[in-house]
Amino acid sequence: MNTLTIDIRKAEPRDASAIAEVHQQAWRGAYSGIIPHRTLTSMINRRGVDWWANAIRRAATVLVVEIGGTVAGYATIGKNRARELRQQGEIYELYLRPEYQGIGLGSRLFKAAKARLADHGLRGLVVWALEENHNALAFYAGNGGRDIAEGVEVFEQKALKKVAFVWND
Repeated sequence: MNTLTIDIRKAEPRDASAIAEVHQQAWRGAYSGIIPHRTLTSMINRRGVDWWANAIRRAATVLVVEIGGTVAGYATIGKNRARELRQQGEIYELYLRPEYQGIGLGSRLFKAAKARLADHGLRGLVVWALEENHNALAFYAGNGGRDIAEGVEVFEQKALKKVAFVWND
């Protein structure tokens, strides 16, 4: 019998290639058919290995979840960017490779990201998700988030609603 370990840790520059791969797979899975194809491809292509290595080196907080030594997902976190919301922390992104979705790794990564923000003294948390991304909406609601605000993102003249989920710990 093999035992796989699950580890959540701060990303290191050596993780850039794996994170870029997760980003590409997860974004195609989440946003194909929602974000126009040309824009989605451009957004993915901008975030290659070098982009992620620089993000990690620039002190951006990027967490990875590893299962059996393979990076299965990542989260980027920091201060809330929406001044109209009183929560201090934000999870900017939380994505898993499609084959690792639905087995609890996302919830583990979410809890670790939330704890890391609290450890940095940031009270409360906000996460934004596109309204058409039903899996994300269900995930954040299932993890106790309250849907309290809406916004709009525009991609190639296509306006997409986004929803803010908050936690007030």
